[in-house]
Amino acid sequence: MLSPNRLEASPGIAVAPGRAECGAFPRTAGAAPRLCLPLVLLLLALTPRADSSWWYIGALGARVICDNIPGLVNKQRQLCQRYPDIMQSVGEGAKEWIRECQHQFRHHRWNCSTLDRDHTVFGRVMLRSSREAAFVYAISSAGVVYAITRACSQGDLKVCSCDPLKRGRAKDERGEFDWGGCSDNINYGIRFAKAFVDAKEKRVKDARALMNLHNNRCGRMAVKRFLKLECKCHGVSGSCTLRTCWLAMSDFRKTGDYLRKKYNGAIQVTMNQDGTGFTVANKNFRKPTKTDLVYFENSPDYCVMDKSAGSLGTAGRVCSKASRGTDGCEVMCCGRGYDTTRVTRVTKCECKFHWCCAVRCKECQDTVDVHTCKAPKRAEWLDQT
Repeated sequence: MLSPNRLEASPGIAVAPGRAECGAFPRTAGAAPRLCLPLVLLLLALTPRADSSWWYIGALGARVICDNIPGLVNKQRQLCQRYPDIMQSVGEGAKEWIRECQHQFRHHRWNCSTLDRDHTVFGRVMLRSSREAAFVYAISSAGVVYAITRACSQGDLKVCSCDPLKRGRAKDERGEFDWGGCSDNINYGIRFAKAFVDAKEKRVKDARALMNLHNNRCGRMAVKRFLKLECKCHGVSGSCTLRTCWLAMSDFRKTGDYLRKKYNGAIQVTMNQDGTGFTVANKNFRKPTKTDLVYFENSPDYCVMDKSAGSLGTAGRVCSKASRGTDGCEVMCCGRGYDTTRVTRVTKCECKFHWCCAVRCKECQDTVDVHTCKAPKRAEWLDQT
């Protein structure tokens, strides 16, 4: 079991070398291994380098062994070898935070797109020290914390369980209560995520590594920010004379919403002279706090495909003709105009409940106009590739 104070000092989380495999799990024909695919997604998203090749190996269905995964530093490889069950939880959680990233940016020019059969997952867009990179590092770090903490509480891991510190009596604004149930062991999730995710950045003493470490921490703390106290009342007719309570993580959507707001207010910085912290790029802005996302470089406009910047462009993206926001055709299509296609959709309608116990619906046809952004003129596209 992890010591509540230090990860490195606990024998349960030692990083001694081992030979355990990260991905030898059954799979169906034509599918990547259940562990390898999401694990590869996760680990690639945690590095700013675009020259790793192990995502492509995973896509081909090769057996991914910790010793053979390019891009892992020694400490990450040792943790991977020693804790394959945790790596499985982390890998499953990778799909969740990528979905959340895509949800948060679904109405924006950059929509957190992943590239099929591309070992860099997000492409070259992560090479730029932009606010998009800041968000991805933060939410991926948060996703690791969330996945490991959830696995601990569900009893999926041998090295952790419920929070062992939540015992005895405590007090809140409603009065005293007894700790009971299973409090989420958020501290274990944070410690393991910090040890694994930050290991690569701590080997490099440059501005990008410092930026990544800062945003990683923002993501980890965001999950803890939304811990909630849940209670069960005991007493005559549920009078709550006595309460048994436990701490539980909120839905990951709250973390995603919070980090999305932090993205909107991200602060552009430069590294200070001694290389230990940040200075605001614009003196008119406030200094960043530990909860602010930080970035160095301005983002491209993501209007057209630009291989050097990792921009996929917005040609073919669905937009809203009526909206004046980022999902509106004027903004999404960057002034290029849009095409309109009339499509017929079949939806369920006039649903009625029948005793007992079924809901029966009719199928209704609905004709709607779908607007998609025009592609740029060829000369304009060639200028960016």
